[in-house]
Formats: sequence, structure tokens, C-alpha cells
Amino acid sequence: MASKGSKPNLIYVFADQLRYQSCGYAGDERAITPNIDRLATEGANFCNAVSGSPMCAPYRASLFTGKYASSTGMAINELRINPNHDCIGHVLHRNGYQTSYIGKWHLWANQLGRHHDSQNSYVPPGPHRLGFDGEWSAYNFHHTYFDTYYHQDSPERITIPGYEPDGQTDLAIDYLERASTTDDPFALFLSIGTPHDPWTQNNVPSEYYDMFREADFPLPQNYREENDPYGDAWAMMSNEQRAKLPEWMRVYYAMTTNLDWNVGRLLAAIDALGLGEDTIFVFTSDHGEMFGAQGRKAKNIFCEEAVRIPFLMRWSEQIPKGLMTDVCLNTPDIMPTLLSMMDLPIPEDVEGSDLSPAAFDQTFEGPAAAFMQGMGCTAKWEDGYEWRALRTKQHTYAVHRPDGSEKLYDNIADPFQNRNLIDIPTSQGILNELRGLLKQRMNSLNDTFEACTWYRDNWTEDRLILRTATMQ
Repeated sequence: MASKGSKPNLIYVFADQLRYQSCGYAGDERAITPNIDRLATEGANFCNAVSGSPMCAPYRASLFTGKYASSTGMAINELRINPNHDCIGHVLHRNGYQTSYIGKWHLWANQLGRHHDSQNSYVPPGPHRLGFDGEWSAYNFHHTYFDTYYHQDSPERITIPGYEPDGQTDLAIDYLERASTTDDPFALFLSIGTPHDPWTQNNVPSEYYDMFREADFPLPQNYREENDPYGDAWAMMSNEQRAKLPEWMRVYYAMTTNLDWNVGRLLAAIDALGLGEDTIFVFTSDHGEMFGAQGRKAKNIFCEEAVRIPFLMRWSEQIPKGLMTDVCLNTPDIMPTLLSMMDLPIPEDVEGSDLSPAAFDQTFEGPAAAFMQGMGCTAKWEDGYEWRALRTKQHTYAVHRPDGSEKLYDNIADPFQNRNLIDIPTSQGILNELRGLLKQRMNSLNDTFEACTWYRDNWTEDRLILRTATMQ
């Protein structure tokens, strides 16, 4: 392997809809995730990581820009991001990195539906790739995983035979084999679509489903028979869907086991190529999944099942093995943290915090809380589902915009968030503290807690985002 000098490589792997609670290292005895679990012993485990906007597109926008959804304008899914941000891909590219991307993008489509049309699935070279100007093997999004496809630099579909996560991992290993022979440092982002629904037996290899075919998956301890009144159409469950929850979880865990196998293949390739000492490896997810908790499915809510995600980071000889840090890590913090670890400049308009000292087990005062935003309906321009929330190391505090109602949970004493402490006299001190902190955080970001359609009317045209916070 040619020397990379002092510049570390970066491999950032993120699953779609994998929640922290469904990983073995987090205590789930049903999970079969030996490679992810091993990764938690070989580097840093950010055990308080959350998805600041727990949906696919808003998360990705925050990941790449280091900004909050109220500044990117990615209020819902299936919007096309404004490319006029200085993104992590741009910084890496300017500093001599090969910047490559494999998998789901979800920042290009500007229609609700028609995911497989090339006008929605193919992202042409140029500014909308946000600095990923190297190898590109990606599509905007879809959620069927057998015999699928990706695009490179033309609308032509390139078929992935077999199971998509396996094929995407093959593409990543092939890239690593070639990149390891060059003098330039590289940054590879790999976005794997599983374990996102649909959770049907024909959407996961049978050998993985068979591991869970007879497994018992009881309903969660905070299951609710009634649909959450604050949930949009994507969160609602029919009686027929509720009856399928145990089967959905069997497929979800089967998909996660396959995902773990592919993580193991990647780690083995990194080690075999002698890249371990020169490479920061991150494994995480964009958000979680409710599975009936609090009367909801899907994501787009401040509850633990939706926002709490795995975030594991390995860098041999640099990050202490088995490190567990409880710093409040939020999605906008990822870009500045990684850039700082790589000794690269952080753009001035980044809104996240540099948490790199936590990765090196250095003492520092991190953020008091992660600030989370629910900007509206999952994918429609529809008002009535907006919320804002804070998650500290102990508490979650949230406000629903439609009626101003508040939630306060003690996540240590009540990890399933069954008891709202808003009206408990002994909770008034922490409640007032978090009310003030939320107001302060929103003011600092010029987040005026608008209705979902306000972004449609003021920031977009035909679901293309034309404005950013710095352009107001």
C-alpha cells in the first residue's frame, strides 16, 4: 500500500432505519450482529447518538452540510437539495481526497413517487453530487433489494445481481482494493438500504430469514393500541398492519443480520489491505423504527426508537479500543467532528459541534443536549405534524406545534418513555431549564418553528429547494 502521509482515509457506512436498540452490543439478545458488536470493542461507541431529523432526506442533508433542517430546507422527504452549501465532500475534495459514493442518495428526486424513473433516480455529475466527484455508483432511492440497479455517469441502469447490500459491499471492496494502491487519501460513503421496509420474506435472503423464522417477537413494552394523534399517514397502522408487527420484526432482524455480515466483510477487507491504521471507519444509521411503540410505525418522531442510532468509530492506534462516550452526538455534529479528526478546515457556516475530543477520550465539555427537529409530514406538504425536541444524557423534552403540548421523559428511569413528567411537581426545575435551552437553541439557528407548508411556499419551487438559511 502506498503511504497516505498524515492524511487518514475515511469510510462512512450508514444503514437505513437501523435503530440502536436492535443491535447486540446495545443489549438486544435477539440481534445477531457479531461484527457490529466487535466493532464496538475495537473503537468508540457513541452511546447517546441521535438522528437530529429522523427521516432519510433531512438526515442526509444534515450529514453532508453540518446544518440543521431549518437551514437546509429539507423539511420532508423527496425534495431536491439546494447545492449551494459547502459540504463535507467539497472540503475533502479541496484537500486532495478521492471522494466516492455508493448506494442510496435521497437528495435528488423532486416528485412524490415514481422512484425508478431515471429523472428521479439518476443524479448527474455536477453540483448536486455535493462534492462526491470521484467514483459514483448510486441511485436516489428505492426499497426493493433483489436484482436492483445503480447509475454511474449516465441514466443507464447498471444491474446488481442478487441481494443489493451484498452487491454494494462488493463494489465497496473493489473500490478499496484499487484506492489502496494510490498515493491519494480517499473518502468512501456507503449508504445501504436495509433494514428499511418493506419487511416481506421475498425482500431478504432466505438463509437469513430462516434464522428468525421461529423467533418470538413480542410487541414493545410501550405498544399502544390506538394510533398516535400526532402521527402522519406514514405513522398510522391499520389492524391488519398491527397483526403483522411480529413478522415485520423477523424480516427486519434478518436484514440486520445480513447487514452485519457485510460490515464484517468490509472490516476484513480493510485489515487485509493494511488500511486499518490509516483509516477512520464509521458505522451508523440515518434513523430508527417505531414498530408500534407509542402507537406508531416508521420514524419522524422524537421517541427513542426513532431517533437513537448506533454510531461506532474505529481508527487503529488513534481511537482507544472499547471506548464508550456518552457525549450528545447529533447529525450536524458529524461533519465538523470528522473534519477536525482529519485535521481539515471546518466551513464557517457549519452549525454542528466539533466533538472530536470525545473520540480520543479527551476531557471536554460537550453540548448539554442534542436539538432535534420534526419539520412536518414525512413526504407530503401537509401541516399539523411539526415538533421540536431536546435530548440530554438523561431527558427528552419535546413540543408539538399543532397544540403546543409538551412531553418530558426521564430516559434512564423510564427508557420506554411511558410516563410524561410535564405535570409532576418535582420535574418543574428540569422542565424550565429545558424550555429555556430549547428557546435558546432555536433562536441561535433562526428556527421560527414554521408549519410544513411554509417551506413549500417560501423555500421551494416544484419540490426543488431554492433557498437556504444564509440566503434569507
